[in-house]
Amino acid sequence: MRKRMTKRMLAAAMLGVILVLSAACGGSDGKSGGSSAGPQKVVFWHAMGGANTKVVDQMVSDFNASQDKVKVEAIFQGTYDDLLSKLKASMGSKDGPSLVQMYEIGSRFMIDSKTVTPMQTFIDADKYDLSQLEPNITGYYTLNGKLYSMPFNTSNPILYYNKDLFKAAGLDPAKPPKTFEEFQQAADAITKSGKATGANFAIYGWFMEQFFANQGAEYVNNGNGRTSPATESIVNSEAGVKTLTWWKDMVAAKSMNNLGRKTDDSKKAFLAGQVGMILDSTAALRGLVTDAQGKFEVGTGFLPRPSDGKEGGVIVGGASLWMMNDKSEAEQKAAWEFIKFLTSPKEQAYWHINTGYFPITKKAYDEQSVKDNLQKFPQFQTAVDQLHQTKPNTATQGAVMGVFPEARQIVEGAIEETLNGKKSPKEALDAAAKEITAKIQTYNKTVK
Repeated sequence: MRKRMTKRMLAAAMLGVILVLSAACGGSDGKSGGSSAGPQKVVFWHAMGGANTKVVDQMVSDFNASQDKVKVEAIFQGTYDDLLSKLKASMGSKDGPSLVQMYEIGSRFMIDSKTVTPMQTFIDADKYDLSQLEPNITGYYTLNGKLYSMPFNTSNPILYYNKDLFKAAGLDPAKPPKTFEEFQQAADAITKSGKATGANFAIYGWFMEQFFANQGAEYVNNGNGRTSPATESIVNSEAGVKTLTWWKDMVAAKSMNNLGRKTDDSKKAFLAGQVGMILDSTAALRGLVTDAQGKFEVGTGFLPRPSDGKEGGVIVGGASLWMMNDKSEAEQKAAWEFIKFLTSPKEQAYWHINTGYFPITKKAYDEQSVKDNLQKFPQFQTAVDQLHQTKPNTATQGAVMGVFPEARQIVEGAIEETLNGKKSPKEALDAAAKEITAKIQTYNKTVK
C-alpha cells in the first residue's frame, strides 16, 4: 500500500512538471516578438557621432512613442570603419543588429556578404512608392534594378568660397568658378591680392571620385562595377590625370596650398580667412555659414569640371540602412516599419534641418520648416540644384567595388606623392591603379 502511494505521488509530481513546462512553452509562439511578448525589438547600429547622435536618438524616440508594436534601440558604434569591423565580428552570431547603417563605399561588401535582405523585397511586398524618393540618391544603392539599402544620410561635395576675398581680388562674388580653368584663374587672383592663398583641397579620395563623375568618367571597369563586378581600377585614365595635373599645377604655382588629408584643417583655414576656396560636404554647410558670421560671407558653387569634360554630375556620399537577414521575419518587418517612418516627409525635414544632410524624400521640400531653413541658409539651394542637375548614368551612380575603403586610401597616397613632387600625376595614378586592381582581383576570388 505504501509503495503504491509512492508511485501515485511520483506520477502526480511528474504530471505537474509537464503541465508547468507546457504552460511555459505555450505562452509564446516560439518566435521573438509574439503578441504576448510585448513590442518587437529592433536593434539599430549607426555611426552618427557628435550632435547627430542626439538627432538619431530623437527620431528613434519619436518612432517608439508613435506606436506600441515595435521598439527600436539605437546603438552608436563609432566611426564608419569601427562599425564595419564590429559588424564583421558579429556575423554568424546572435549579437548583430537588425538594421545597420553602412557608408556608401561598403555597399559591395554588404551585397557580397550575403547577410542582407534587399530593401526591394519590402518595397515590392508593401507596394511602397519608390518614386517619392530622390532618384539621384536611390540610384547609388540600386544594382540590377534592385534597391539593396535605404539611403539615410546623404551629401555631395560643393565649392565654398569667401565672397569678401573675391571682391578684394576683383572677382564677381555672385559668380563662383564653374570650370577647372575659371577656378585656377580665381585662385591666382586671390593669391595675387596678397590677402590669402587662393584655395585648398583636403587630400580626400572622395573628391577624386567626384571629379571623375563630374566629367562623366567611370572609376572602375564593367560600367563602374554595375554591369558586372569590377575587375580593374581605371583611376589612371584621362579624367584622373587631367584632374591631378590641374591640382598639382595650382599647388606648384602657390595659388593653392597643401594642408594634408583632414577636411577639418581645410575648414579651419577657410574660416580663418587664410584660403579663399575649399571643397567640402554639403553636410558642413550650416556649420561653415554659422561660424563665418561676422567675419565674411560664404558663397557656394557647383563642383568645377574641365571646360571640355563630358556632362556628368556628383555622386551621393554618406550612408544607407541595410536589413540583416539572420533575424526573424517579424523582426525584419518591424525594422521596415521604422524605415518607412524615417523616410516620411516630416522626419526627413527634421533630419535635414538638424544635420545638413539632404532630405531623401521629395515632399520634404514642401514642409514649412525646410522652406524656412532654405531662407535662412540660401547657400543650400546650390546643393539641391547640383543634385537635381546631375545626369543619372553609371559614372554619377558611383563606382562599386568590395575594396573601396582601401582603394580610397591608395588614391590619397597617390595624390600626396604628386603634390609633394615625388611622382608625376600619370606615374602616381598608374601605380595606384595597379595596386587597386590587384586588391579587387584578390577580393573577387574570395567572393567566388
